[in-house]
Amino acid sequence: MRIFLEYYIVKTVLLFTRLLPKQCIYALCKGLAALIFRLDPKRRYITLTNLERAHIGKNEHERLILAKKIYESVGILVAEIFLMMQQRIDIDEMVEDYDQTIYDMNTALADKENGILFLTAHFGNWELLAHFFAKHGHPVLVIGRKGNNTLIEEKLTLPFRKLYGNTLAYKDQAISAIVKTLKKKGIAGMLIDQKAGGANSIKADFFGNPADTVTSTALLKLRYNPSIVPLFMARQANGKYKLIVGSSAELSLPEILSDEEKIARLTQHYNTIIEEVVRAYPEQWFWMHDRWRIA
Repeated sequence: MRIFLEYYIVKTVLLFTRLLPKQCIYALCKGLAALIFRLDPKRRYITLTNLERAHIGKNEHERLILAKKIYESVGILVAEIFLMMQQRIDIDEMVEDYDQTIYDMNTALADKENGILFLTAHFGNWELLAHFFAKHGHPVLVIGRKGNNTLIEEKLTLPFRKLYGNTLAYKDQAISAIVKTLKKKGIAGMLIDQKAGGANSIKADFFGNPADTVTSTALLKLRYNPSIVPLFMARQANGKYKLIVGSSAELSLPEILSDEEKIARLTQHYNTIIEEVVRAYPEQWFWMHDRWRIA
C-alpha cells in the first residue's frame, strides 16, 4: 500500500510540473529548499559543520549565507530534474556555449582505446551531464543506488535515466558492469564524492580532512587502464551550465610502489580534482551529505 501511495504522490507532483509555468516550479522548489533548511536541524548542522571543517567562509555569518545558497542550488537542481523528466526543457539550451560544449565533450572523450571512466561528483547538475553526452552520441553507463520504492524506480527513475540512451547499473553490480563497458571501449561514469566504507575504501584527504573514499576508480585504472576524465556541469550566473573538463594527465606512479600505495596515491589524486572544482563553485556541492561522519 505504501509503495502505491508514494508512487501516486510523486505522479501528482509530476503532473503539477507539467502544468505549472516554469518560473513557478523554480520558485516552489527553491522555497521548499529554504523551508527544509529551517526545519531540518540535523542537515543544517552537517552543512555548516562541513563548511567549517573545509575552511570555507571566513566566519559563521559567511558560512550561514553560503549554506542558504547551497540549499537554493539544490532547489534549482530539483526543479531542473522535474522539467527534464517532463521534457519541458531542452537540454541543449541548458548549456552556456553549445558549440564549445560539443567540442570540449568530443575532445575529452577522444581516447577510447581502453574505454573511458568519467569522474564526477554530486555537483552542479550531474543528471544533465550524462543526458547531454548520451544525446550527442556518447551513451554512458550510469551507476546508481536502487530506490526504496520499486514502482517509482521502474516507472519513473529508470525511464528518466535511460531517456537518451544511457544504461544503468546498481551499486551491487557496478564493477562487473563497468568492466564489460570498458572492454567494449565504452564510457562509464562514477560519482566518488560520498562517504564509503568497508574493504573498498581508504582514508584520503578531502578539504584538509581524512575522508573514507571509494577505491574502485583507482583499482579499475590499475587493472584495465581506462582514460580517467574528470567532467562536471557547473551552473553559471546566467543559469546555464558550463562543461568543466579536468586534467586527464596520468599520475606518475613509480614501479617501486606497492599496489596499495598506488591505489592510495590515485585515490588522493581523484579527491583533489573534485576538491578543486568544488572550491571554485562551493554552493553547488552537496555539503549536507555527512562526508566526514560528523553526525
